[in-house]
Amino acid sequence: MSLISGKTVSEHASRDSCWIIVHSKVYDVTEFLDEHPGGSKIILKYAGRDATEAYEPIHPPDAITTNLPIEKHIGAVDPNTIAKVIKEVTEADKQRLALMAARPPLDEILNLHDFEAVARRVLPDKAWAYYSSASDDEITIRENRAAFQRIWFRPRILRDVTSVDWSATILGQKSTLPVYISATALGKLGHPDGELNLTRLQENTIPTLASCSFDEIVDAAVPGQPLFVQLYVNRDREITKRYVQHAEARGVKGLFITVDAPQLGRREKDMRMKFVDDGAGAKVQEGQSDVKKDQGVARAISSFIDPSLSWKDIPWFKTITKMPIILKGVSTPEDAILALEAGVQGIVLSNHGGRQLDTSRSGLENLIDIVAALKTRGPWPNPNFSVFVDGGVRRASDVLKALALGASAVGIGRGFLYAFSSYGQEGVEKAIQILRDEFEMNMRLLGARNLSELVPEMVDASALHAHAGLTPSDTLYNATYQPLSLASFKNAKL
Repeated sequence: MSLISGKTVSEHASRDSCWIIVHSKVYDVTEFLDEHPGGSKIILKYAGRDATEAYEPIHPPDAITTNLPIEKHIGAVDPNTIAKVIKEVTEADKQRLALMAARPPLDEILNLHDFEAVARRVLPDKAWAYYSSASDDEITIRENRAAFQRIWFRPRILRDVTSVDWSATILGQKSTLPVYISATALGKLGHPDGELNLTRLQENTIPTLASCSFDEIVDAAVPGQPLFVQLYVNRDREITKRYVQHAEARGVKGLFITVDAPQLGRREKDMRMKFVDDGAGAKVQEGQSDVKKDQGVARAISSFIDPSLSWKDIPWFKTITKMPIILKGVSTPEDAILALEAGVQGIVLSNHGGRQLDTSRSGLENLIDIVAALKTRGPWPNPNFSVFVDGGVRRASDVLKALALGASAVGIGRGFLYAFSSYGQEGVEKAIQILRDEFEMNMRLLGARNLSELVPEMVDASALHAHAGLTPSDTLYNATYQPLSLASFKNAKL
């Protein structure tokens, strides 16, 4: 097949006939304009031109080839005939490059808070708004962190802690840490390699809304490395079935079904950025037209999610996969018992990083009541039913508190997200080493030689349910938290 000239592509630069170039291939997206979740404006901006630079950070590389009918794949473009797209370097870009050059060296990064502080400075404003935002008044995201400060250690002494072991087993898979990487969306907003920075290093949960393709992420894993997959259930169950079964065929070891997001929450930092005007979108929701296009990237990328998901769907999931099924987003003992009775293999006590129902309790606070309820249904711990916790974790000491109260393992999302946004894969390696050092120190000081010696008696959780008190302020977290802003006048001089 002959190559298509850039001149020919440029003749299709209107709403009536819209061709774009992505990764040196030409596509006819005319009929897709009004269905694009990010709106037609961003596509028309690149009509008749190379759109790769705008497309790449927020779409898996195979999104367009997978979702656009084959007859709309026009062919390869002649590279010698394309007008090179010169990206305008704005003052903000220059400032970001200067900040990247001035970052603290990695050996001066002492904790996960440091990564967050660097990310806040070096990320583009829109990316920071998407990653850091939470729902409504952002009470829950702050409570997720504060809850850990209301639990106090009760260390044991005079135990031989020459050797301490913090390795764990997560869903039958050996792990060097009692930690897995929670799913976070659109990794390429923070770093060109996106989620690949995570997959190469630690037990990782592949997000439905990744910037990299599923297979790209799996291919990046080292042999034998356990991977899990997070699932937003699609309205089209055939799409969901294909995705789940493909994940299982590729060797994924667990299916985390998100159950707390029939609709994504109102994340006002993100909404104020109007991110979708820049073409936000993800592979799985292309083709939907009933999308809020002016309320931030979170609302735009959620249009495919099925709000009808219910307990009656769990038996169906058990027929399409043999992977362990984990329900992510459980908050009450009642639902924990229903999950156990439904025959799934575990739950995640999570409020979606504070991004869903604001003023919901933290997963850590819910852990006590849920473990107590599960203990009434048989031996505890239950080897066939895992209880994970996520939200607000910044220290190994946070993980140890959750494990002592009955958690099987703990998920960390933003901590690793900020690490690779700031320093790439080296940042993630450093974050893991920081956690290892903290586990070693804290387990020795606590008098626990291995995770099985972490027992409820090692913590005082009596203040956990008190949502106000005299707990010392977490100054590092408060220093990185960006308060919400109100609507502003257009002319600052008025």
